[in-house]
Amino acid sequence: MATPDDSAFAAKLGAHALTATVRSTRLIAPHLHELVLAVDDPTVAGVPGNDVMVSVSNGERLVRRRYSVRDVSSDSLTLWIRQGHDGPGAAWAASAHVGDVTTVIGPRGKIVLDPLADWHLFVGDEASLSAFYRLAESIDPPGQAIFILALSEPDDFVPPATIEGLGYTAIFVDRHLAGTAPLLDALAAFEFPIGDGHAYLFGEFSEMRGVQAALVDRGLEPDAISLKAFWRRGRENRDHGEPDKEV
Repeated sequence: MATPDDSAFAAKLGAHALTATVRSTRLIAPHLHELVLAVDDPTVAGVPGNDVMVSVSNGERLVRRRYSVRDVSSDSLTLWIRQGHDGPGAAWAASAHVGDVTTVIGPRGKIVLDPLADWHLFVGDEASLSAFYRLAESIDPPGQAIFILALSEPDDFVPPATIEGLGYTAIFVDRHLAGTAPLLDALAAFEFPIGDGHAYLFGEFSEMRGVQAALVDRGLEPDAISLKAFWRRGRENRDHGEPDKEV
């Protein structure tokens, strides 16, 4: 349940703290778990590209983890949470039951869709799908969305819903290919469409920095690249849910 401390913390962020109750829970792909949370005020989810903080237990105390919002209704929000690792958020999602209560704080994040772009390039992994699809669904047709995704296995791809007037292309690579940089390899084989584009990079800290540099080298302007690091290899996220950005 949202406490006065939660509300005070949210106020410092310019956000809101709400009690959320698990309405449904299911595994939708081998490494992707869906939770639907009932909330009194769905504006906590913000606009496409925003995320929410969720209070979860790390076994000893409560910490916060940040998750992109896949979908919003008048009384709920939907999260897709990546499995296959030992983080407290993954454990919470896997063990959640209908009726469980937590606290969400939001909206958080600064990345939004570029309304002037002719095409939109989304680069990340299965943890990025919820943010990418919600962003893509806000593209005004005609538009073009390209997804380049590093997946743990092919079945982790959950197809997007059909969006009238929007064409999309999905390119998958194996995240476990040893001795390679699969996203960079896929990006090297990708030809930019005609017109002005915007890239959205959501994933591991160092990997996304490498993709960002590669896109700039190919001529994409830095202000046409939005980067959100979800995690950092070999380091646990901080208590507020952000990856450690120290060198």
